Amino acid sequence: MVPRDWQSRMSALPECPDGGAAGKVPAADLPPEEIAFFEGREGSLPLYAAFRDAVTARIPHVRIEAKKTQISFFLRRMFAAVSFTPVRRAKERPHPFLTITFGLAYRKESPRIDVAIEPYPNRWTHHVMIGDVAEIDDELLSWIEEAAAFAEGR
Repeated sequence: MVPRDWQSRMSALPECPDGGAAGKVPAADLPPEEIAFFEGREGSLPLYAAFRDAVTARIPHVRIEAKKTQISFFLRRMFAAVSFTPVRRAKERPHPFLTITFGLAYRKESPRIDVAIEPYPNRWTHHVMIGDVAEIDDELLSWIEEAAAFAEGR
C-alpha cells in the first residue's frame, strides 16, 4: 500500500549517485510502491536506486515487486531481493544499509557474504549487506546474474 502523501515527499528524497546521470535512475523517478518501502529509512534509497539500475541494465525483462518486508526481482521466478534483514549485529552494520539476498545451487564462498543457508538440498540462500554504492560492483552483480540463471533453470 502506498502512503497518500508519497508525491509530496518525493521532491525531498535523495537522488542516486551521479544525480541521475549516466543511465542512473533518480530516486524520485522510482515507482511509488518502491519509494514507500523506504519510509523511515530514506538514507538507503540511493543504494537501492543504484542496485535496481545495475540489475535492470544487466538482466532484461526484470519484474520488480515491492512488498512490506522486501523488494523482489523476478524473471519467471524470484532470483533476488533487497530488504533490511539484520544479518549483522547492530554495531557492525553500516548506516545506511541494504541486505541483498540471492539464491544459488551451491554455497558461494566470499568474505562479502554475511550469511549463507541451505533451506533445501542444493538451494543456498545468500545475504550480502551493503552500505555504499561502490559495493554494487561486478562481483556482486555477477552473483545476481548467476542467481537469475539458476532461478530460470530450476
